[in-house]
Amino acid sequence: MSSDSVKSVSTYLKKFNLETPGYVGFANLPNQVHRKSVKKGFEFTLMVVGESGLGKSTLVNSLFLTDLYPERVIPDSVEKSTQTVKLDASTVEIEERGVKLRLTVVDTPGFGDAIDNTDCFRAILKYIDEQFERFLRDESGLNRRNIVDNRIHCCFYFISPFGHGLKPLDVEFMKQLHNKVNIVPVIAKADVLTKKEMQRLKQRVMDEITEHGIKIYPLPECDSDEDEDYKEQVRQLKQAVPFAVCGANTLLEVRGRKVRGRLYPWGVVEVENPDHCDFIKLRTMLITHMQDLQEVTQEVHYENYRSERLAKGGSVPKRNASVIEDKTVTEKDRILQEKEAELRRMQEMIAAMQAQMQQQQ
Repeated sequence: MSSDSVKSVSTYLKKFNLETPGYVGFANLPNQVHRKSVKKGFEFTLMVVGESGLGKSTLVNSLFLTDLYPERVIPDSVEKSTQTVKLDASTVEIEERGVKLRLTVVDTPGFGDAIDNTDCFRAILKYIDEQFERFLRDESGLNRRNIVDNRIHCCFYFISPFGHGLKPLDVEFMKQLHNKVNIVPVIAKADVLTKKEMQRLKQRVMDEITEHGIKIYPLPECDSDEDEDYKEQVRQLKQAVPFAVCGANTLLEVRGRKVRGRLYPWGVVEVENPDHCDFIKLRTMLITHMQDLQEVTQEVHYENYRSERLAKGGSVPKRNASVIEDKTVTEKDRILQEKEAELRRMQEMIAAMQAQMQQQQ
């Protein structure tokens, strides 16, 4: 065997760690999952809820460095007094270093703007249940490979900084939603309060959340073998709840460097400066725990909905059913059935032609 062949074999063995005694190779399984996940891409749905004028759209654009509302028309005060709550879903494809994210942001214009806000959260509850129902129907259908997950994985609930804590509407809304979606409380426009005022407001909000038994998204506990830096990061994120943030889409020059912030007569509020607001902490929480938010949605909120739905004796078929009623057949299932029927006809035609050719021979 030549020296080149020996070198190539040695390189092959080192590549797959076959020279190590007792090594099987399943340590590479995480790499397989990583490659498959990157190839498939990720999808995430974020809902933002709060009164008009709290900077929800600006914050979302700042978080993902994109413009989700290029053609948005802001209603005037007369239209706001008469409009009802409607839900506006915007989807954008984001790619960063080869990783693709299909981000859907569901906005709720009109929430809390009316004089009587008694039923303003009904439309939001209905929308969340509709996404659960659609996922349950698709999961029980014929074509389960290409299910689009439009369930709400996280809800940013914006709290006004001008009050003295939670309003009755805030309490009622979060109590209605905390069993259906991961709620992350956010205090908007943090630049209107001093640090001491913001700390008092944060403490007041958390006390009221505990008092009313509202369940917000709990950051996962760290294992004992986790990295110390990661433990410290999670500890800081837990201390920052509710996150006091302010958003900005304008780049300003401060001391020779470009920063994203807001310009005031007394200075510049830097959005990405941890000393000015919790914007970086909120984005870190969302990106670092995005997978956990999806898992909690699947394993807790969706399973609760599915259990209640099936316990009521509804017409939802079982997950492994191969045939479903005509009422629950979706448009995708109908198209799939038509394609399968067309494929069978073509196979029959090919078989008939082959039989005819054999008879002629």
